[in-house]
Amino acid sequence: MSQNADSPLTLPETLDLPDPDTLRLAVDAVRVLSMDAVQKANSGHPGTPMALAPAGYLLWRHHLRHNPENPRWVDRDRFVLSVGHASMLLYSLLHLSGYELTLDDLRNFRQWGSPTAGHPEYGHAEGIETTTGPLGQGVANSVGMALAERWLAHHFNRPGHTVVDHYTYAFCSDGDLMEGVSHEAAELAGHQRLGKLIWVFDDNEITIEGSTDLASSTRQLQRFEGYGWHVQQVEGGNDLEALDAALRAARTETERPSLIALRTVIGWGSPNKAGSADTHGAPLGEEEIRLTKENLGYPSQEPFFVPTEAREEWGRSIGRGRELEEEWNARFQAYREAHPELARDFETWLAGELPQGWRDALPDFSGAEKGAATRATSGKVIQALAGAVPNLIGGSADLGPSNKTEIEGADSLLPATPGGRNLHFGVREHAMGGILNGLALHGGIRSYGGTFLIFSDYMRPSIRLAALMGLPVTYVFTHDSIGLGEDGPTHQPVEHLPALRAIPNLMDLRPGDAAETTEAWALAMERTDGPAFLSLTRQGVPPLDRSRSPDPENVRRGGYIFREAGGGEPQAIILASGSELHLAVAAADTLEADGLPTRVVSLISWHLFGGQDPVYREEVLPRRIRARVAIEAASPMGWERWVGDGGSVVGIDRFGASAPAGRLFQEYGITAEAVVERVRSLLDEPR
Repeated sequence: MSQNADSPLTLPETLDLPDPDTLRLAVDAVRVLSMDAVQKANSGHPGTPMALAPAGYLLWRHHLRHNPENPRWVDRDRFVLSVGHASMLLYSLLHLSGYELTLDDLRNFRQWGSPTAGHPEYGHAEGIETTTGPLGQGVANSVGMALAERWLAHHFNRPGHTVVDHYTYAFCSDGDLMEGVSHEAAELAGHQRLGKLIWVFDDNEITIEGSTDLASSTRQLQRFEGYGWHVQQVEGGNDLEALDAALRAARTETERPSLIALRTVIGWGSPNKAGSADTHGAPLGEEEIRLTKENLGYPSQEPFFVPTEAREEWGRSIGRGRELEEEWNARFQAYREAHPELARDFETWLAGELPQGWRDALPDFSGAEKGAATRATSGKVIQALAGAVPNLIGGSADLGPSNKTEIEGADSLLPATPGGRNLHFGVREHAMGGILNGLALHGGIRSYGGTFLIFSDYMRPSIRLAALMGLPVTYVFTHDSIGLGEDGPTHQPVEHLPALRAIPNLMDLRPGDAAETTEAWALAMERTDGPAFLSLTRQGVPPLDRSRSPDPENVRRGGYIFREAGGGEPQAIILASGSELHLAVAAADTLEADGLPTRVVSLISWHLFGGQDPVYREEVLPRRIRARVAIEAASPMGWERWVGDGGSVVGIDRFGASAPAGRLFQEYGITAEAVVERVRSLLDEPR
């Protein structure tokens, strides 16, 4: 495809545009900054920013409601660059629009300590709404953002007082739409009829390996029509008139999300590389950049040069944004006067704060005489939290009755009931993870999602990004071991706990009884700088006696002395998590009956315990006590950190089987007797 396949810029009469020369310079400044930054870094993707520069200008300068002086204005439109490898497009737009991103930041693209990372990273610079790069994740996030907008609008808006009213836009690529998560997210968005969600599809027919027809023949417009989307085609990436009309039509459509397929030429403006995969993932080269600037009629060959006329045109974004927010501030002040309690809730929720006294609503299971599955206890805690935290919403990947994640008495969150609190994700774990991230990124909502632990594999990329971004998302993973029984090895997780614990900044919470399950939920709710997952049982676990714990409150430290040794200084330590905690207690009972004082340590969270000061960790796991045995119905990987080189682990290093849970625990050696034997072996006391 040659660059001539896309005509020069067209000028929509509906907008207050500068003269044609200034407009051309404003658009080309995005192209120049992008290709210069990639060239200086000798790394990156110049082609897509060059193709989408006109669309970026039109959206950011004339359609997007945002304020560069206050990037966190709560009623701003959200913009997601799902095509994250085109990061220099976003960085150029932020810089030119007047955000704090400097020209030096652009010069330091992809360098150590620079906010202009290879792919946009949430929190590195104001105006970056989410971390993207793994394709498909950004569009899934955008669905969560649009759901959050509609839910908050339903809750807070009142006749004559509209305080939540914004759109979510996403730029996406062929690669985004190839990834399966885009199917899951788009299908759910269509079902939810998210009329304020608009995707602009960069239809350039190029991927890294070459033309998209090497791997895809999908008719994307028909695909999205099948999802229930409003679809439009714009034939030229420089046709601002047609794109302006399409954006206006998309906003007019209130009952369906919109897809605008924008036919572009990757690397537009490059005389020798436009339309080719050569511009996708490598610098143009200094000579091709020189020729491109000549071809564009750009006034300077100086790297990172932005003409005064272009800066002045882009600078108008600041005044426009200031006016938009001032108008909203006036509306919110009137709202505050008319609805003071709602206004207070609005500010509290958007600040990410929990209501006062929410912990008082948590159930007390200390007097429980019968055991229960920790998933069942979790379900009761969710009901209590739902009553105390009105912006807590969540759901499951079609496993609500099993995960115990449904909020009793609450509506389903659907187009007819937009204020519902039960989200039905369908059998779509991957989209669920991405949508939960979008809900958290938008703000104002506390979100959770559930599935079986085994299916966390389906959503691992989204979990990883939640941890990378530091998002307060909670995952409810039930059926967490061979204890689920007859469903067999396809549903029985073995390697999943160590795999999830390996993700930095992901808080693991595997409670051993009802009391620990309640505290696990409290820890997850209190966390503001990252996600947490609860690993919960299908099978019942007995209530446990805490009377021999020096300080039960230390459960909040992730690892604590659940039961101190009786009859003297401990000679051995048994560590456990989750459903194996009662087996550790039973093993300690046997050992102490034989005169061997044994401490039991509950390691509910490796993340939390690993973050404690060394003095506390030494108190719980003294180095002088080398006879340590851990028991967990999962892969033993990682436990050596806690048992030390003199310890041992009772775990599972093969796949499960289909049988009742009790039989499986016996066959796989996850028993108190196995722990007793292992402790005696370590102490060289065979019996």
